[in-house]
Amino acid sequence: MNWQDRIILDPQVLAGKPIIRGTRIAVELVLEMLGAGWTEADLLRNFPHLTHADILACLQYASASLSSERVYRLPV
Repeated sequence: MNWQDRIILDPQVLAGKPIIRGTRIAVELVLEMLGAGWTEADLLRNFPHLTHADILACLQYASASLSSERVYRLPV
């Protein structure tokens, strides 16, 4: 699966934040809920339009975003 097939950025929806295609569910929300201890089952029960593949795409999107991040050491 390719996360680009499921995650989109639409300036007309949620100010252009990454969302799951066909929904107004932000990737950020899914990640926050998982980080707060929600299980996949919790997410699927509370967001009926969400799928297992959508959750995986959110995780892959976050991984791709972090892998392109650059860290620079500042002089002390």
